Amino acid sequence: MQSKKTVQWALWGIVLLVLPLVLQYFGNAWVRIADLALLYVMLALGLNIVVGYAGLLDLGYVAFYAVGAYMFGLMASPHLSETFAWFQSMFPDGLHSSIWLVIPLAALLAACTGVLLGIPVLKLRGDYLAIVTLGFGEIIRIFMNNLDHPVNITNGPKGLSQIDSIQVFGVDLAKRQEIFGFDISSVTMYYYLFLVLVLITVVICYRLQDSRIGRAWMAIREDEIAAKAMGINVRNMKLLAFGMGATFGGVSGAMFAGFQGFVSPESFSLMESVMIVAMVVLGGLGHIPGVILGAVLLASLPEVLRYVAGPLQELTGGRLDAAILRQLLIAMAMIVVMLLRPRGLWPTPEHGKSLAQKG
Repeated sequence: MQSKKTVQWALWGIVLLVLPLVLQYFGNAWVRIADLALLYVMLALGLNIVVGYAGLLDLGYVAFYAVGAYMFGLMASPHLSETFAWFQSMFPDGLHSSIWLVIPLAALLAACTGVLLGIPVLKLRGDYLAIVTLGFGEIIRIFMNNLDHPVNITNGPKGLSQIDSIQVFGVDLAKRQEIFGFDISSVTMYYYLFLVLVLITVVICYRLQDSRIGRAWMAIREDEIAAKAMGINVRNMKLLAFGMGATFGGVSGAMFAGFQGFVSPESFSLMESVMIVAMVVLGGLGHIPGVILGAVLLASLPEVLRYVAGPLQELTGGRLDAAILRQLLIAMAMIVVMLLRPRGLWPTPEHGKSLAQKG
């Protein structure tokens, strides 16, 4: 049984390593879709800690994504040097931070933001919690949009541009590389970096799930009063869930900024938060493989449907907008899936069944 599992993992590993090299031959656009799908997997896994494990409905998760992206944007673009004379005197060439500094800082800053969000909503549940977190996400977006006056920090709706590309061990991921005779494009280099970060995220999530902290979160999710009666510090566990979930959002945002080379408030709209929640729910609440499946499907489906919406638009004589048609197709697909699989595409196995299988 163990050898069979090892073979399965080895096959999956080979598929994931070879996938971008195969997609390259069909065009870099397909590799780019895979890159963005990996970023959404990180976001969905982070939100799964808050929603899937602790049962706290968070509709403002995109705020942590924005915090990480803008932090990297400010630390790796000439914006601060061009705006503030005192900063330029200290850093004439701008502040070009290393990825090894950016990732821990993005995680720490997002975690602190998550805890700050958690403090005022500790006693809220259900719909009320969802509304407050939704408001928090919108506040962060509006804050980024308007923080160009009287002091220009975020450059407002124009966003931050000329953000440095990510460099790992001296290798610039924005440049094509030739390895063992293979020509590897920039988007493929980013794919491997994001894949490593996703694997680290998956390992951390599995460790958390099987730990005492993970079990405490699940107890709170099932019955908060009973969890409190058993001696679980509900307040601290909720704050920890918000902080841990936000961490992955911050790292994913920093990677997004380095990958795009540009960030603006438009990238962190309410629809992004709704899509991330949909990924977790569609895949299967609290089940890591299901969440990954949901994230990959919902991240890649809109891009794939571009090739379907175009011909359909032509059939209607251009009366239907391709973007609206694409959203309609996604909505229809989600409705069908939720009707057929109400617990998600790959729900967590029931406790009785999982124990029987282990036995």
